Amino acid sequence: MSRLKEIYLNEIVDTMVKKFGYKNKLQVPKLDKIVINMGVGEAKENSKILDSAVSDLEIISGQKPVITKAKKSVANFKLREGMSIGCKVTLRGEKMYDFADRLINLALPRVRDFRGVNPNAFDGRGNYALGIKEQLIFPEIEYDKIDKVRGMDVIFVTTANTDEEARALLSEFGMPFTK
Repeated sequence: MSRLKEIYLNEIVDTMVKKFGYKNKLQVPKLDKIVINMGVGEAKENSKILDSAVSDLEIISGQKPVITKAKKSVANFKLREGMSIGCKVTLRGEKMYDFADRLINLALPRVRDFRGVNPNAFDGRGNYALGIKEQLIFPEIEYDKIDKVRGMDVIFVTTANTDEEARALLSEFGMPFTK
């Protein structure tokens, strides 16, 4: 069992019950899944770029990504329906907690001029979105092996009903929000 999941089961549930006054421990919000999305707009010209993005995402997440395709044709972007334009991974269970632990404790502190993550990036339903500008912050990625610096979106999907509950949950996990 991952360290973060043990902490959740032992300490976070008790803290959240006290803070929000839940009557039952099953009412406490929990992390449902983490979705990592990497949009690769240049893939419409060169499919090898998408392959390197997929391999980077596979190394970071420990799971094989799904290639995302364009839903609509957009003439201004020279994009046709069905073209491959990115990749994504949905992490659940043990891999989700392992990734969250690595992101919070290893990767985010390696960001240049890091002062914390935006505390207002909640969507109103208890989900948190985090943008990462470069994949180099993850220790698994070797600097010499990458062809281009790419960013990604990391979305934490929780079972919380409000942003306040989700913010408290992610803070208990150790997410470094700015004050």
